[in-house]
Amino acid sequence: MTVHEKYQALKEYLQSFDDMAVAFSGGVDSTLLLTAAVEALGADRVLAVTAASLFFPLREKDESVAFCEQLGVRQVVVQKDVMAIPGVPENGPDRCYHCKQALFSDLQRIAAENGFTTVCEGSNMDDNGDYRPGLIAIAELGVKSPLRHVGLYKSEIRELSKDLGLPTWKKPAFACLASRVPYGEPLTDAKLDRIGKAEEKLVDLGFGNMRVRDHNDGEVARIELEGEDIQRVMEPATAAEVDEFFKQLGYTYVAVELTGYRTGNLNRQIAEEDRETERKRQESFARGADGPIE
Repeated sequence: MTVHEKYQALKEYLQSFDDMAVAFSGGVDSTLLLTAAVEALGADRVLAVTAASLFFPLREKDESVAFCEQLGVRQVVVQKDVMAIPGVPENGPDRCYHCKQALFSDLQRIAAENGFTTVCEGSNMDDNGDYRPGLIAIAELGVKSPLRHVGLYKSEIRELSKDLGLPTWKKPAFACLASRVPYGEPLTDAKLDRIGKAEEKLVDLGFGNMRVRDHNDGEVARIELEGEDIQRVMEPATAAEVDEFFKQLGYTYVAVELTGYRTGNLNRQIAEEDRETERKRQESFARGADGPIE
């Protein structure tokens, strides 16, 4: 199927439900999904649910609110204490599973309280190729994954978003701030706040896709950037500004990753056989819960 045929299939799939509560972060994927849901069902049959927590910067929440107002869809913003979820602060390899179980259980409850019967989220086909234990939690709960169902990849989502005039079409990819901390190093409110402020600084300086990895309990900030951004951050004036700001946040050393930005970079900690086992489990659950169309 062409990318536009996939989008049509997406809307037809969404039309098979009476209503839809969308887990809406304001990112590239969930913005397209929410837009398609409104086109397919009408704004009165769609609810956007946004979880605000330490894992996501305030800017992301504010942008999600502005978009829902623009789209004319009702939004519920819920404040979630993610650090109170058992298995999350310890930051083990299964952290994302425990977090998604708790967050989407809450989302299902909120949807039901507002009269909505179906819940969906915005993972795409590229998410199938990495270590993503949260996808298993989503499948176990029966949450739908429409973008994966019709086989949409990130590049196609951006292409469709551009064609539709969505403001997120070239928005940098974002993942929860906990993914910046190596497994086994405990998460703290202060650590997450520091990472969020560090990345916000890079955004304000005009950098695109990037990550600030927090190592040795905040001793080292390792910056991942793409292409020419690596050279740009090393320009004397910019390097001095970033270094000073990061050290004010409490970092002792500030480093730049020479191999650049790569999503899921810290998953290299996990043995390849464990990642492969997890990928197969994810694919099995995805096929059983909401597999791709034929």
